[in-house]
Amino acid sequence: MKKVLFLALAAASFTFASCDSKTENAQEAQAEKVEDASENQADALENAGNEAAADSVEDAGEAAADKMENAADSTDAK
Repeated sequence: MKKVLFLALAAASFTFASCDSKTENAQEAQAEKVEDASENQADALENAGNEAAADSVEDAGEAAADKMENAADSTDAK
């Protein structure tokens, strides 16, 4: 379910990508890679039976990606 939602949000974000600068797009792509990596790590932890650690890793990855995306958004605001 989380992956379907994530893919839907990613697809929706591409709709607005043409409005962003190349710098912002690059920063957002990097943020997406961070989020993907943390989600993969969380999936591995969950498959190993460590649900609490999986949730923690996923939450930390999402927070880091959100921070990176907010910083990217501020580059166009200037």
